[in-house]
Amino acid sequence: MNKGVYVATTEPNSGKSIVSLGLMDTLIKKGLRVGYFRPVIDDFPEGKIDNHINTITSYFHLDLKFEDSYAFTRNEIIRMKNENKDDEIFSRIIRKYKAVEKRFDFVIVEGSSFTGEGSIIEFDINILIAKNLAIPAIILASGVGRTMEDFLGTMLIAYDSFRDKSVKVVSIIANKVEARNQQWVVGELEKNLSDDLVVSAIPMDLALSNPSIKEIVEELDAKILFGSSYINNLAGYYSVGAMHLPNYLKHLKENGLVITPGDRADLILGALQANISANYPSISGIVLTGGLLPEDSIIRLIEGLSEIVPIISTQGGTFSVTNRIGMIKSQIYAENTEKIALSIDSFRKNTNVGRLTEMMFDVESKIVTPGMFQYELLEQAKSVKKHIVLPEGVDERILQAARLLIKSNAVDLTILGNRAQIEDKVRSAGVDLDLNAVHVIDPLHSDRFDRYADTLYELRKHKNVTREQARELLKEVSYFGTMMVYSGDADGMVSGAMHTTQNTIRPALQLIKTKPETSLISSVFFMLLEDRVSVYGDCAINTNPTAEQLAQIASSSADTSVAFGIEPKIAMLSYSSGASGVGKDVDKVREATTLLKEIRPDLDVEGPIQYDAAVDLNVGKIKMPGSAIAGRANVFIFPDLNTGNNTYKAVQRETKALAIGPIIQGLKKPVNDLSRGCTVEDIVNTVVVTAIQAQDV
Repeated sequence: MNKGVYVATTEPNSGKSIVSLGLMDTLIKKGLRVGYFRPVIDDFPEGKIDNHINTITSYFHLDLKFEDSYAFTRNEIIRMKNENKDDEIFSRIIRKYKAVEKRFDFVIVEGSSFTGEGSIIEFDINILIAKNLAIPAIILASGVGRTMEDFLGTMLIAYDSFRDKSVKVVSIIANKVEARNQQWVVGELEKNLSDDLVVSAIPMDLALSNPSIKEIVEELDAKILFGSSYINNLAGYYSVGAMHLPNYLKHLKENGLVITPGDRADLILGALQANISANYPSISGIVLTGGLLPEDSIIRLIEGLSEIVPIISTQGGTFSVTNRIGMIKSQIYAENTEKIALSIDSFRKNTNVGRLTEMMFDVESKIVTPGMFQYELLEQAKSVKKHIVLPEGVDERILQAARLLIKSNAVDLTILGNRAQIEDKVRSAGVDLDLNAVHVIDPLHSDRFDRYADTLYELRKHKNVTREQARELLKEVSYFGTMMVYSGDADGMVSGAMHTTQNTIRPALQLIKTKPETSLISSVFFMLLEDRVSVYGDCAINTNPTAEQLAQIASSSADTSVAFGIEPKIAMLSYSSGASGVGKDVDKVREATTLLKEIRPDLDVEGPIQYDAAVDLNVGKIKMPGSAIAGRANVFIFPDLNTGNNTYKAVQRETKALAIGPIIQGLKKPVNDLSRGCTVEDIVNTVVVTAIQAQDV
């Protein structure tokens, strides 16, 4: 069941609070525990908190700390964007959202407000956030100051933008439209939308646009003279007291705000008297301009009245004060319960809340974004913590990765090497790693050395390995680390930052060996592309596999995919699609596909198929009409190592994709290889994957 919805707007002042408040009220009344999260909030003064968050959490009494309810301030995200730290941005947003999601039945995620520097890129960022959180979206737009054609065009473009990024839109809401256009707008939107979604139009409600006396006080830096307990009154109409009282009284309207110089005692008293009279409308407050205050006798008279309204004093002239009040963009805040109630009521009356909530819960996203994939990897590793050995302890990248892994609390670590040399490397490289938080073992001086040497000898004596040769082999960190895994002193090993693939794989094949059900080890890469995660195999081990071996590689790759939350749709790649191609290379893939279907009838597989037909729906329909896999594949089995290795590297470099791997398949216990050009992030990801593999041993 889907557990969140993203409320997105196309511009500032669209009124998304009405949606957040309305949804929150609806879901809470259904008995659900509802959370609230904002990926990006406006910068706020020290000692203050974001108004949107405070309003929602206070009014609905949510058990949610302020610091847990958002990920970034506007300045933080602009700075990180300028530093090209997009991965870190989405990683933090996902992590903090997921922490809220775990505690609640459903989470309302409210997008950014399009104010200040960086607002031009906000729309795209909101789409990508919704995509990375894998939750549907509600799109909201304001009709204020727009022609109907422009308004409808804006909403349809926004809808297409979300859909193009594979974000499911469950509702489009046209807010602040003229009441007479309400049904027409709904009809036009429904006519131009192809998907099944809830379309609504909420008419303009001036009461929601009117500022409160509190907001007027803040805008004018005014002083409250009387009626402070009523400062949440809404100022529905402004009237300037520049005429004689009898004429002015004729201009009073319900909830009107009286603006007058502070020395006009007649207007002040007349307005107050009208407020308590059954013959005149009630007023919301009085603004005294020019920094002038009523005389003491007038103040005493006001203090003696049985009913009072807020009376505030400001320094500005009447004309400028009136203009400034008219420019206020009113907000909904926690104490203004009248506006909150109006918002909830307006949302309920103008939206099919029953159908909308049903659609929100029913959405099932099968998209696995890179950010979400990495988050889920880390969470899966934490669920059953495993012990991983890193043989290359003097490599700075290994030490940096160890720092991050220990901080994440995802694994226990052993680092191999001379402790003094490792300590020197930590100091010289400035790595903030507490070596007491990891196990450091020097193989040459380990109390396990003799025991491991005896075991290694027994395992390899049938290959004419002597006891002395076994001891020499064990001096190599790759052999010592592999013996730790074999003996159960570690659950898995990651090596290769300083050694070749053969240095890593050979000891594993000799000592740990393959699983009983497979005679072949192979590898896959998880390719974290912009909008999906693909599995590539085999790109690292088998040079020119036979048809039988290709089928085995595909079977192992499918199992690996499932273990990491990816539902496999397998493409057996070749230079030709379907039955059109001839030649031994395409015949090998055709035979491998047939064998795979025989040994694994549970799998969805297509082959032979070309890469473009496997990933592009339109091409797939042309080249492989009727195929359930064409255009939808996520597991790609390459015909040979030359093709696979070059393809993964080309995709990685040209698309800036993150490649996790190679992940070795088929061993009884997990041992994984690193590229000698690996980054710290590569090491972290490979260790986490290895820990997850170890959970199934």
